[in-house]
Amino acid sequence: MAKSKKKGKTGVQKKQSTNSKWLFWTIGIVSVVVLAFIIFGNINKGSEQADISYENQPFLGEEDAPVEVIEFGDYKCPHCKEFNNTFFQLIDQEYIQTGKVKFYFMNYAFINVDSTRSAQFAETVYKELGNDTFWKFHKLLYEKQPDSAGAETQDIFTDQFLQDTLGEIANEEDVQKVVKAYENEEFKEAFRQDMSYAKKLNVSGTPALFVDGKPFEGSTAEDFDKMVKEAAEKKGQE
Repeated sequence: MAKSKKKGKTGVQKKQSTNSKWLFWTIGIVSVVVLAFIIFGNINKGSEQADISYENQPFLGEEDAPVEVIEFGDYKCPHCKEFNNTFFQLIDQEYIQTGKVKFYFMNYAFINVDSTRSAQFAETVYKELGNDTFWKFHKLLYEKQPDSAGAETQDIFTDQFLQDTLGEIANEEDVQKVVKAYENEEFKEAFRQDMSYAKKLNVSGTPALFVDGKPFEGSTAEDFDKMVKEAAEKKGQE
């Protein structure tokens, strides 16, 4: 997965585990899918549970879901794209859609200028057009992330690119509404808050998960399931 950049290095490093496999249902058919789980090593040791305000954050799931999960991500991170295509699908089916988890996305934009620009534009989409449109745009950004080697360090997510991408899911009036708010930097406080939380929680790369404010440091679906169940039990729910 992606690690924070160091001086003299532009590459994004990753670690993967291919030892775990998971069987799950796909839409319309039953398939056996080999899931290469990402090892979430993107949290500095010493992280502890932190108080987080989830107000005005984009989320998926039921309002009264007992457990709150945060993904810190970067739209230019290829391993965030991989996470959303694999592990997130399991989280969605097994935990979000079943009412066990309320899932939030927060920005940790660190790879290059595209990271910051896309995060700030997405924050504006959420502020101006709401939760549902945000998640459509969020998904589309990862789908449009180039697969070519070194693409994460290239200047691709330009203002025009982001505007055109939003135009695929929103009408022209709504696109211009977002563009105007973006140009006025109305994303400023929301983006600052996300980056502040990432610093407070010692996030050092993406993707990074937190379950009820505690860092997920496991590497398999079983590890995640155990942590969610423990969090639910602490609240008297299971």
